Order: sequence, then C-alpha cells, then structure tokens
Amino acid sequence: MSEKPSVIKKVFKKLWAIINTSRKIFLNLIFFIFVFFLISALLDDSGEVKIPAKTALVLNFYGNIVEQKQFVDPADTIMKEAFGQEEENPEMLIADIKLVINAAKTDDRVQSLVIYPQNLRRAGLHHLQEIGAAIIDFKTSGKEVVAFGDYFSQDQYYLASLADKVWMNPEGGVVLEGYGRYKTYFKSALDKLNITQHVFKVGTYKSAVEPYIRDNMSDEAKEANKEWLGQLWTSYKTDIANNRNIDMASFDETAAGLLEKLQQADGSFGLYALQSGLVDELRTREQIRVDMIEKVGKARSGDSFSKIYYKDYLKANKSPFNTVNPMTDKVAIVVAKGTILNGQQKPGSIGGDSTAALLRKARLDDKVKAVVLRVDSPGGSAYASEIIRQEVELIKAAGKPVIASMANYAASGGYWISASANEIWASPNTITGSIGIFGMFMTFEKALDKVGVHTDGIGTTELAGLSVTRALNEDVGHIIQASINRGYRSFLTLVSENRGMTVEEVDSIAQGRVWSGAKAQDLGLVDKLGNLDDAVAAAADRAGLKVYDTWLVEKELSAKDLFLKNLFETAKVYLPAVETSTASFTNPSLKQQIVDLVNEFEQVNQLNDPKGVYSFCLTCEVN
Repeated sequence: MSEKPSVIKKVFKKLWAIINTSRKIFLNLIFFIFVFFLISALLDDSGEVKIPAKTALVLNFYGNIVEQKQFVDPADTIMKEAFGQEEENPEMLIADIKLVINAAKTDDRVQSLVIYPQNLRRAGLHHLQEIGAAIIDFKTSGKEVVAFGDYFSQDQYYLASLADKVWMNPEGGVVLEGYGRYKTYFKSALDKLNITQHVFKVGTYKSAVEPYIRDNMSDEAKEANKEWLGQLWTSYKTDIANNRNIDMASFDETAAGLLEKLQQADGSFGLYALQSGLVDELRTREQIRVDMIEKVGKARSGDSFSKIYYKDYLKANKSPFNTVNPMTDKVAIVVAKGTILNGQQKPGSIGGDSTAALLRKARLDDKVKAVVLRVDSPGGSAYASEIIRQEVELIKAAGKPVIASMANYAASGGYWISASANEIWASPNTITGSIGIFGMFMTFEKALDKVGVHTDGIGTTELAGLSVTRALNEDVGHIIQASINRGYRSFLTLVSENRGMTVEEVDSIAQGRVWSGAKAQDLGLVDKLGNLDDAVAAAADRAGLKVYDTWLVEKELSAKDLFLKNLFETAKVYLPAVETSTASFTNPSLKQQIVDLVNEFEQVNQLNDPKGVYSFCLTCEVN
C-alpha cells in the first residue's frame, strides 16, 4: 500500500521536471531572440537619425500636449515600438516641443519649419501660447514657417496661424467655435432609479457636484463660467488676429453670421476660410509636395520633399539619459500634473505621498537653492493636497524659496498646494481659484427596496454599519457637513495667511468660483503673470543665484524599469522610426470620445481622500 503513493509521487515529480525544463527553454529562447534582434539593431546604423544637409523640420503634432506624460510600463513601450504599434493615448511634452523649435532656430541644416497639427487632439491655451512664443522666436532666424493640413480644429488652427503661409486642402475647412462648458446632468435619472444623493459642500460656485443634484447648470455656475470662458476666447481671438493680421470683428460668433459667409462661399468651408483670411491658399497635397520640393529639395528616397519629423529631430537633440551636474547650484522643478490623489501615484497623477517625496528630495539636496512647483491640476483630495502643501512649508523653513508656476489650470486643490509658495506665477489664461470643498456619496436603500432587498442588523453605536445599502442617519450627515465646513475654513485660513488678506476678503472671492489667471492677479490670488521660464528666473533671483542649472526632480524607477527604459532609449536611437505621413489624418475615435465622457463622470468617484473631503474642479476641463 505504501509503494503506490511513492510511484505516483515519482511520476508527478518526473512530469514536473519535464514541464519546468520546457518552460526554461521557452523563456530563454524568447530572451535570446530579443537579444539577437537588439544586437542586430545596434550594429546596423541604418536606423540612426540622420539630418539632411538641407531640409524642413516637420512639427507633426499628435495626441495631447502635456506638462508631464502618463506613466507607461517600459516593457509595454518596447513591445509596441518593436511591432510598430501606435500609443493608445499619445502625448507630447511641452518642454520637448520647445526644445525642438529652439534647436532648429540655429541649425543651418533646417531651412524651414513646417507646422502640421492634423493629429493634435488637445492642448490648453497656455501651452499653445508657449509654443507660439517659441515659433515667433524661431522666425527671427529669417527662416520661413509654413503650415498645411486637410482641415483644422480650433486648437490645431492656433498653431497653424503662427505660420508665414497657411495652406489648406480645397475640401477642408476651419470653424472657430469658441470655448464652451457643457456637462451632462442626471438628477432625474437618479431619482427614477430611487438612488439617494448625499451632497455636502461649501461654496456657492462649487459646481463639481451639480450633475448629481440638478438637471441643469446653476445660474451661479453660468455666471462664473461665462467670465473665464470669455477671457480665454478674447485671448484666443486676439492672438489669431495678430498672427493673421485680420480684424477681430471678422470672427463669426453667431450661427447666422457664419451661415451668411458660408453662403457667399457657395457652401464651401475651404473657400470661406480663404475669403475670411484664415488661410492663404487652398492647395492639394500634390501641389504642397511640389512647392516644398522647390523650397528645400527632394528627399533622398521617395517622391516627397526633404524633411525630418519631430520625433526624429528630438532624438537627435535630446539625450536619452538625464544627467545632472553634481557640482552646480540648482533650481529644482517639481511637476504636479493631474488629479491629486492620496498615497503613491505614478507620473501623470499627483500623489500626496509621491509628490511630497519629490519636494522632500529637493529640500534635502544641498545643491538645490530654490524650488519651482509646476502645477497643472484641477485638484482632488483635500488631505493629499495638505500633505503636499506641508512639504512646501518645510522647504521654505529650510531657507529655500518656493515659486508656484501655474500652467493650464491650478484650481481647487491645485491652488491649495500653491498657496504657501513665496510667489505664485500664472498665465493670463490659467484657470485657477475654485476655493471650495465638497463631499458626496449615494445610498441605494430605496432602489433595493423596489426589488425586495433590505439591510438590517444591530450595532453598538449609530455609526456602526454605515453602508450604501442603508439610509444615512441625519445626525451622521450633520457630522459630515461639519467636517466639510471645517475644511473650507482651513482653506480660507491658509490662503488668508499666505496672501496677506483677511479671511472675509478671501471668502468673498472664494466660494468655489473659478477665475482666469489675469483676473486672479487683480484679486490678489496670483502675484505675477508669466511662464515656467519666468518662474525659474524668479526662484533663482530670490535665492541670489547668478549661475545655476535647472533640475527636473522625478520619481526614481525601479531597477527593472530603469534597465528596460535605458535599454529602450538606447535601442530606439538605432531602430528605424515608424514614419508618420503628412498625408494621414486620424480623428479622435468614437471610442476615445466615449472614454472621455465616462472619465468625466468617474472623476469624482476615483478620488481617494481618507476623510472623503475633496477640493476638486470639474469645470477646469474646457471642451
């Protein structure tokens, strides 16, 4: 009887040895195949970036323009690059775009700059203006700037308008629809589903929770939105009028005005754009190809003009490795981009712990003499915001000045983390303010009752057993509201103490109301208007630095991720890049639009404040 188990055990042991050996062989085979292809790529210089002696730099914008890219697993990046797959949500760093334009200005090989914004999805007006400033500076080199495309969205056209010549396909079009803020409201739907909304907030203009408690936008929200949207639209029109040397009055802000001009153009959006001065010429792709060949010559292969694309030119001008000179004094830059969440978060989101750790790293580095906190955030967790702000206070206590630099938006929690800085800098079109607090959740006891599901039990206190399946105790609701009220008072107090205002003065411009950067300066919420470079210069000046380097403080990758990243960055210099044709155009897919819509609904639900208290601004996303 004892021999049978022994025989079975030996059989399974032998079987496992075979399986394990096969597994090792398979994994090693994959590894050696990968190494073989990598070594072959490194030995083959055919994919190395080579800039023609006479060429055009094509700024083929794509995806979203951001302050900081979302974290992507290096292994996934390697696989997608190896198989020529496109990124699902491509992003371009604003810093990289400016680097490329500045490098091309003094590069004798680059004869002209081509703006091709056809695949751009989203860009805040602040980022568009930063790119615009770089292109205007590029023009001082005497080199021509040309823009062309099949048709242009509003953001795309802003970039195109900066060119000396704007060409568009005869069947294309430009419609400048202005800025708007429209949201989906579903209170009636929740009522029909017998779902009970529990909303706790302070701030007349704190509209983040309105979709849950109303079926339309409140008058207060409309009032606030109209003001800052109008500021952005005026700024946009002013820039376009200056870029194109046209009268601002020519912009069609009514459907009737647009219809009249469109009828005069025989219903052609292309001809309308030409007659309105938005474009210089209507040209087919073939005409553009021929003209560009005359300007910069023909490419070494194919029938197109001599050109180098943005990604390739970036590779040739930016080291894949971030090197920091350990001997020089530094102004550290910490980017706080995305929604503010509790704990550790990956780049592209702000973590109370992870972002505070980056600030702490700058504080403890003896070579760092000043810090710039670059904020591009609609806010989020009030608790995480306070964790980050406390670290700003510690940097100041260490004798290092802190400058907050606001990008497209720094509202609600984004303003919270900025408030303690020695100075606050913003763009005239930054969306900021939204000083207010809210908390919310839903209970489903009525909906469950309809289908015969009930929750019952016993607890030692009235606080025991809080659940979405039970009605909320009225006194517990008062407790939550008291916490929200205290959070708002804390917000007012920290702004009051840091901005030299009384609590009453702050309250009068707070109440969750959103302001443009220019208006925020008038109100005392912002010190100066300028970009990141201005903020860095201000930080250096406060620290008394004449000679210094900037250091972008980033989260350190794990040993595995660092190896894969460096391996990929080295290899992709030699691996042939997948060319993006200027004849292609990719509209944001229906899938992407649905994802964006779902994300809007889920933004509040994804927040993870341990106290359930949020300082968040849904208004800050402009569509």
